Amino acid sequence: MTPRPLLLVGGGGLAREVLAAARLAPGEWAPLGALDDDPTKHGQALDGLPVLGGSELVHEHPDAAVVVCVASARRPLGRLALAGKLGLGQDRYGTITHPGAHVAPGCVIGPGTVLLAGVVVTTPLRLGAHVVAMPHVIITHDDEIGDGVTFAGGASLGGAVRVGESAYLGQRAAVREGLAIGAGAVVGMGAVVLADVPAGEVWAGVPARRILREGNRT
Repeated sequence: MTPRPLLLVGGGGLAREVLAAARLAPGEWAPLGALDDDPTKHGQALDGLPVLGGSELVHEHPDAAVVVCVASARRPLGRLALAGKLGLGQDRYGTITHPGAHVAPGCVIGPGTVLLAGVVVTTPLRLGAHVVAMPHVIITHDDEIGDGVTFAGGASLGGAVRVGESAYLGQRAAVREGLAIGAGAVVGMGAVVLADVPAGEVWAGVPARRILREGNRT
């Protein structure tokens, strides 16, 4: 099989993680370059991968798979917003699964999704598009994961948890079974979630409580 060219949109830490995972599958991916809208990064290298220019250059490489590599608790909607700006068809997006991830047979993984080292998906389920699961995330039976969700390292879900579009779960956040995390919500690092988190709110602590309402976020 001829490796498919791969473009990473974003030139930060997540792009480095995705690049490292892609390089472990040389028969599948041939990293071509990174694209970043920060002009100070143009012409530089990301772990040996050239930063070719801004994200608009994605259209100059129609045969390349694309992964959007941005993730921020301050801007949880940012990855889907950037994907929308690119205006690409779903078939243009690559799915990166680190060889050290354990994904149950029968899982459906959406386009543009990234599963890094040590991620465990215990039973067949559907992961949305442009999901990012950083190292050692645990996703269990009957969980529902929307598009654009970010799991920072070590986050874990009990069974039958529903995570809405573009929600962000911080490092080692834990969510009890059967709960819902609303779209665009942010759960702080180390939080223990024992109640539903409404859309757009920020929760943190043990047990987790609301610290910021929707509409008051910058």
